[in-house]
Amino acid sequence: MTVFANPVLPGMYPDPSVCRVGDTFYLANSSFEYFPGLPLHSSTDLVTWTPVGHAVDRPGQARLLDLAGVPDSGGLYAPTLRHHDGVFFLACTVVGGAADASFLLTATDPAGPWSDPVFLEGARGIDPTIFFHEGRAWWAGCRLVEPGAYPAQTEIWLRELDPVAGRLFGQEHILWNGAVTGAVWAEGPHLYAHDGWIHLLAAEGGTERNHAVSVARSRSVTGPYVGNPGNPVLSHRQLGATARVQNVGHADLVEAGDGSWWALALGVRVRAGGHVLGRETFLAPVAWESGWPVFNPGAGRLGERGSTPFTSADAPTPAELHDTFPPGPLAAHWLGVRGPVPGAHTSAAGLHLEAPAPPPASTAPAGPTPTSALQPVTGTPAAFLGYRLRHPDVRAGIHLVLPHPGVTTGLALRQSGDFGLRLELAHAPAGWAATAIARADGVDTVLGRVPIGPVATGSVLDLTAELSAAGVEFAVSVTGETRVIALTDAALLTTERAGGFVGTLVGPFVSGEPGHPVTVTAFDYVPLP
Repeated sequence: MTVFANPVLPGMYPDPSVCRVGDTFYLANSSFEYFPGLPLHSSTDLVTWTPVGHAVDRPGQARLLDLAGVPDSGGLYAPTLRHHDGVFFLACTVVGGAADASFLLTATDPAGPWSDPVFLEGARGIDPTIFFHEGRAWWAGCRLVEPGAYPAQTEIWLRELDPVAGRLFGQEHILWNGAVTGAVWAEGPHLYAHDGWIHLLAAEGGTERNHAVSVARSRSVTGPYVGNPGNPVLSHRQLGATARVQNVGHADLVEAGDGSWWALALGVRVRAGGHVLGRETFLAPVAWESGWPVFNPGAGRLGERGSTPFTSADAPTPAELHDTFPPGPLAAHWLGVRGPVPGAHTSAAGLHLEAPAPPPASTAPAGPTPTSALQPVTGTPAAFLGYRLRHPDVRAGIHLVLPHPGVTTGLALRQSGDFGLRLELAHAPAGWAATAIARADGVDTVLGRVPIGPVATGSVLDLTAELSAAGVEFAVSVTGETRVIALTDAALLTTERAGGFVGTLVGPFVSGEPGHPVTVTAFDYVPLP
């Protein structure tokens, strides 16, 4: 038996999709504009999740998916992970590029290598799923009804899939519009066979406070589907604004080897009316009653704690991280915005991060360009590497070598290109200074500035950000002396204020003159009691 506390996968790991191969469960999550994309984990107990890689981890894949052209909270949405005849299949959509497009990736090992994306003609909409049943393969997705009976009305549609050729064929079938008339965005469909029925699980209500999970069933894959009279079968929307966990929905089911069933769903942990960590992965047991799935029987909502009857083959991932950036490939927990960070590399001295050159005016795209596509952290092009915030109370910091005076560097808490907080180190005629800055709606506001006096070239400085119920406190340490720069609330880091679908990343950035890399000797992440 393994005892767990929800969420089982904390931090920005939304839209969970799970499958089982033997005694091992595999999990995929959305990654939006971040690279590497579509993180994958494995577990033998549904509680202890070990990273195994990313399905999109090559620059060539990022180019084919046009990640460079997606806006904030665009990119890779709601994957579905399935396994059939020795092959892993991953269906997903890239949103916000030249055109929304659904694609298929395959691998024989979830650790990779994964194939280049195969785009499916006719796969309109988002949130595709794959269903293997009785020797046939099916592809279902979600799209807006045109014209809809009400705004944001969607439909779940289905066609047969040739998984080898990567194409859809045959008649299209409209399966469902969701459980509640007027509820927006029936999405995230998944199909399962159980006890002679085909069950269609879907999210609806939008991925905010009204998010929910509903289910319908049919004797045939192609329908007709009839909704459960008890819908929605999982939601926290009825709990009100004081609930600790909210926005619950977008679930996937998996049957364990012992015949038990489990659900992984997304939810958010709320503090002071908002959430900064993004949508996280939660676990719940599922029972079958009168031919319908019942989530967390006797409670009907996600539990704060629980247990599974399985044991783990892996040690839990340490909550703390002390990354000294050893020589070799950059650790996979570091994310870039819309692709790999050019020039970022490691050596015996640590991480080397260089400011990018501004794009030539002649290559600027025609028409409006999202500010964040060219300005991921600051008001000028910046190189940024981010680590997911996974705890509501945490201290994160970098140790960096005093840089060249022509660059600005520091520690950023990135919610989007237009919203975030940062502590930056810059050189002015009066000397070096550390400045705390809030960025809201694309506009920077100085929260506090402290000159740090004469500092010898090659000195190592510590820049820290501490997140707690009090807000975010920025501090700088030089030659053993620590000075607090500013204390501000964390509202700019919440989805409720910034919008979008992602959580907060923390990590180093650099902007200014190219050709002068900044050396970060270590990164520390320490959860607070």
